Amino acid sequence: MTVSERITMDPAICHGQPTIRGPRYPVQTLLELMSAGMTIEDILKDYEDLEREDLLAVLAYAARLSQIKRF
Repeated sequence: MTVSERITMDPAICHGQPTIRGPRYPVQTLLELMSAGMTIEDILKDYEDLEREDLLAVLAYAARLSQIKRF
């Protein structure tokens, strides 16, 4: 599954914020957990419906956003 298949944006879900498909966790929330020091393993223990590939997709999504030079 690719990043675009794992991360979706739908105006009817979380006000259009990027979310993990299925469980609908906002990408921002997962990035905040990782930036606060939680490991992928910690997050997977707390959110059992997530997969490791979901969190890797979140990181890949953030990496792509960091490449944007203008808004």
